[in-house]
Amino acid sequence: MPGANPTALPTLSFDKGTLLVKGARPPTGLWDERVGAYRALAMAYADLAAWGATLPGGFEDRALDPLPAPTLEHAERLRPYQKEAVAAWKEGGRRGVIVLPTAAGKTHVALEAIREVGGSTLVVVPTIDLIDQWMAKLADVFGVDVGRLGGGVADVKPIMVSTYDSALIRAESLGNRFRLLVVDEVHHLPSPQYRHIAEMYCAPARLGLTATYERADLLHLELETLMGGKLFERGYEELTDYLADFTLVKVKVELSPEEQEEYETTHETFVRYLRSRRMVLRGPWDFEKFIRRSWNPEGREALLAWRRSRELAFNPRAKLEAVRTLLSRHRGARTLIFAEQTDQVYDLGRALLVPCLTYKTPDEERKGILARFKEGRNTVLATSRVLDEGVDVPEASVAIVLSGSGSPRQFRQRLGRILRPREGKQAVLYEVLSRDTSEMGTAARRKRGMGNSGRENEGAAPAVPTRTRRAPRGRPRGATAPG
Repeated sequence: MPGANPTALPTLSFDKGTLLVKGARPPTGLWDERVGAYRALAMAYADLAAWGATLPGGFEDRALDPLPAPTLEHAERLRPYQKEAVAAWKEGGRRGVIVLPTAAGKTHVALEAIREVGGSTLVVVPTIDLIDQWMAKLADVFGVDVGRLGGGVADVKPIMVSTYDSALIRAESLGNRFRLLVVDEVHHLPSPQYRHIAEMYCAPARLGLTATYERADLLHLELETLMGGKLFERGYEELTDYLADFTLVKVKVELSPEEQEEYETTHETFVRYLRSRRMVLRGPWDFEKFIRRSWNPEGREALLAWRRSRELAFNPRAKLEAVRTLLSRHRGARTLIFAEQTDQVYDLGRALLVPCLTYKTPDEERKGILARFKEGRNTVLATSRVLDEGVDVPEASVAIVLSGSGSPRQFRQRLGRILRPREGKQAVLYEVLSRDTSEMGTAARRKRGMGNSGRENEGAAPAVPTRTRRAPRGRPRGATAPG
């Protein structure tokens, strides 16, 4: 048998994001003639270590070399459902994904998991803003120096926070230095690029956190292998005692006659092209096919028509007036205005004289904008997708969604930005929609998966409803519009 040597003790070692097994044939891995050993992905460490322990003569484990971590204790009080989540994770062998809504305290679950493992931990997050938030929380709760990977900084410590990109880049050198891998916003992990993070780290204990487990491309099914699969889930309607009361309000505006005429013309051009090619757009993958087929003049015309019709639906003049009305109704309340397109964000900023936060905003400016918002020096912030995930803005109580995708994940994330509880807080999310456009269908699609959200207010700008009726306890709030 290749690699078998009855006189030598079998060994397990780490090699640049993989594991090498010498002296015995493991249950997983392929023979690598170059090194005279079986080679497996680093994420197989727990299984290979357990297998090695069953060998009659034992084996030598040289693979896991965790950074020495101090004793980790904390005084945080977990809510009952957070305790249930941790218990489910422990029963699952300290591997798996916890699904909780934005603002429900997923970080507290991770803190208890870190204490439970009591060893070196790598927390992986998608953005620089989240690095800052996690580092501050970990340092405050555990009283330790926290390392950082990302934003041009490489400060390796036993408790460390990294961006996805930096964790991937350093996997070959750091893949065997941590006992616990925590992946925030874990729905990103199964992508073709980021899945290598899970594959190249040995960490036998793994915890994934997300508010939105499922992906349209079904790659979330890969999380079973990469992280251990979904172990525990709670939705908004099950956590009403721990989140701010909220109301969903739908505000419909009319396009001007000129806008409506142009919209119908461009939209019909797009639809006519799809019909002529017998194309049906059921999801992102179908749209990608449409993009790839737009190389010819007819396809190019259809693509430009789609973009223009979308722009008209997302950004008619009436939406700006609706925003002015809503801001006057909630004068002084911390308000987030969400737009799908970056240009629309900056148009809003100029028209309303409010700060803007987009992917183009430099890091220092971004920190300053968020600090002023949290302190109340600015009460309105226009933003794009950059605030969809993770950024903690507990002071916000009003969200105005001017445009967005049909993704239920995005809708839940934007709603979550205003649900962090505060004494007496009554949160409200407005969807400002263009009548008689495809945006109405987009809005309906993104509500799927929200469960029973109750009835909603509906109004036409600028006559936005000012009174709501609270929905019964146990489901998201909604109300019925006058008339």
